[in-house]
Amino acid sequence: LRPITMRNPMERAKFRIQEGIVRGFRDFLHSQHFTEIRTPKIVARGAEGGSNVFRLDYFNKKAELGQSPQFYKQTMVGVYDRVVEAAPVFRAEKHNTTRHLNEYTSLDFEMGYIEGFEDVMAMETAMLQYVMKLLSEEYEKELLMLNVTLPDVSKIPAVTFKRAKELVSEKYSRPIRNPYDLKPEEENLIGRYFKEEYDADFVFVTEYPSKKRPFYAMDDPEDTRYTKSFDLLFHGMEITTGGQRIHDYKMLSEKIAARGMTEEGMEQYLSAFKHGMPPHGGLGIGLERLTMKPIGEDNVRETTLFPRDLTRLEP
Repeated sequence: LRPITMRNPMERAKFRIQEGIVRGFRDFLHSQHFTEIRTPKIVARGAEGGSNVFRLDYFNKKAELGQSPQFYKQTMVGVYDRVVEAAPVFRAEKHNTTRHLNEYTSLDFEMGYIEGFEDVMAMETAMLQYVMKLLSEEYEKELLMLNVTLPDVSKIPAVTFKRAKELVSEKYSRPIRNPYDLKPEEENLIGRYFKEEYDADFVFVTEYPSKKRPFYAMDDPEDTRYTKSFDLLFHGMEITTGGQRIHDYKMLSEKIAARGMTEEGMEQYLSAFKHGMPPHGGLGIGLERLTMKPIGEDNVRETTLFPRDLTRLEP
């Protein structure tokens, strides 16, 4: 009975707060000279790779629902330098968890002429500070109704992927089983560690393994097993993935080949790099996850107006 239950004042309050998050995201980035773009959601090829795509018969051509606006927002960095989009993305993963949806809203930005991925992290930190200030000033009624205490974003600590695993292993006696991946339980323990040790609600985990990042991620030149990338964890849940991208055409083409991939369906994307691209990086934020944590919900469906999961196509 979603069309009726949404009229409940407590339900309405949740999505007013979500509106404030999107509004703050847009307003802050506009103030930082970002241009808002609209990218297609019917695409020739998924940006993230893998088989978790919704395939379409597009007038007798193969097509997919976009997993990410990645190819298009990188392309538009070559046009506007800084771009932003808030739009749906689609993942055909057959999961049924409290943190996944098959359609969710991604808050994306991409910025050119960066010195390193730290510039992207700094931009996100400033954006979150703006968003939390906006919520506290203009959404006080909804925050009080839901008994929400906004998280502290005055400073967000950062730790490398490798060191984060070591810290969690040492403090919580958890053996490191896979040095190249983070399980949800480990993310939760990293969030717990930084809350206990630094009273931090957020933590950046940086320099993820290359094998766990898409082909366009910039590898660390000093150790190519790792990338110039990061995730932002909020109370132990990943809400952001971002980093520096490869901007050199030759390097990008070589990495595609090294991974045994084909360039089919990416010709237009790659053509932008043939004609020169600035050093750039960006991120994607899961709006529903960013909403659920501060308001105390345990299931991402509770912060989605009309959830789409394995069994749900209505309402």
